[in-house]
Amino acid sequence: MTTEGEWGIGAVDLGAYLARVGQPRRAPSEAALTELMRAHVNAIPFENVDVVLGQHQGISLDVVSAKLVGRRRGGYCYEQSGLFAAVLEQLGYTVHRLSARVQPRRPGPYTHMTLVVDVDGRQFLADVGFGAGILAPMPLVDGHEVDQAGWPHRLTENNGWWTLRKEDEDILEFRLNEMHPIDYEVYHHYTSTHPKSPFTGRLVIMTIEPGLSRRLLGRELTVEKPGGSSETTTVAPDELDATLKELGIELTEDELERLKNVY
Repeated sequence: MTTEGEWGIGAVDLGAYLARVGQPRRAPSEAALTELMRAHVNAIPFENVDVVLGQHQGISLDVVSAKLVGRRRGGYCYEQSGLFAAVLEQLGYTVHRLSARVQPRRPGPYTHMTLVVDVDGRQFLADVGFGAGILAPMPLVDGHEVDQAGWPHRLTENNGWWTLRKEDEDILEFRLNEMHPIDYEVYHHYTSTHPKSPFTGRLVIMTIEPGLSRRLLGRELTVEKPGGSSETTTVAPDELDATLKELGIELTEDELERLKNVY
């Protein structure tokens, strides 16, 4: 198990987090992990508002906890998975913090933070920070498929490389190599500042629930249902506040006005 000294998991108030996601404290089990992961994804949206506004305060756990738990905001992978890993370890789970490549058929950097969790004698991919696309843990078993909110996801393994496929698209690739805090600091710096990062030039906000996926990319809001049904609309600046609230994000008046200016 990763030590508290390296990751500083004590910076997360476990009781406040459980209240945030509406879950009781339960002993580690596959069932408890499944319930907690679903609750986390449902309660905490995937979003990059602070990156777009140029006000991101970093990914240390005290900052992340104050934002996602205290201010009831969302975040992206380093915030989401960093918080979830700390919570799981406080609850007694063994957690492996990994890096992954998103959309491996389109070569890009290994900058995504993902988690593998040991429980009940098995290992599970538990990626709460993958764009609100994964609701339930996935057993690390070659060829195993799990329904994620209506979309089938399958894990396959080849020479130590794991690939996650959604329907017919490879969406994630990773190995079971443990990362350290400095690794994610470097990844976060690139992701939050580099002009080629998908998170610096436009809003990226995602939520998922059974049978419904919502994505706000820039001004385009796409609502998708399993089976290929989708509808895309343009969100005007005067509709932004209401749309963000529907997606679980409430900004201060100053943040909202500044966001409209760069929106």
